[in-house]
Amino acid sequence: MTVDELARSVDRLVGQIAQWTQSRWATSTASGGGTRAAAVHALAQRLADLEAGLTGHPTHEVPRLESDLVLPDQVKVIARDLLVAGPTPEVIADAAEAVAGTRSALNGT
Repeated sequence: MTVDELARSVDRLVGQIAQWTQSRWATSTASGGGTRAAAVHALAQRLADLEAGLTGHPTHEVPRLESDLVLPDQVKVIARDLLVAGPTPEVIADAAEAVAGTRSALNGT
């Protein structure tokens, strides 16, 4: 996977979830492993951790904001930070796996 392909994958996920209502965010994932909001927040955290590891910045906790409606924007911004940092093929693969796993959890596939 390339940087451009990863960017498109993130964009597809964000496009899928950007219009969700609060009640849809509160719904459990297909696997029953928590809410959809928790799954997307975990993706944001994973992408932030990958960026920190790549750039040498200290890791930090991605804040859970008051409204889950901002989660798509959080993922988009954090993913862009990772992509701008010039990820290695291994980091791209890790990020792509995290995005795919989140999509699967949200869609039940």
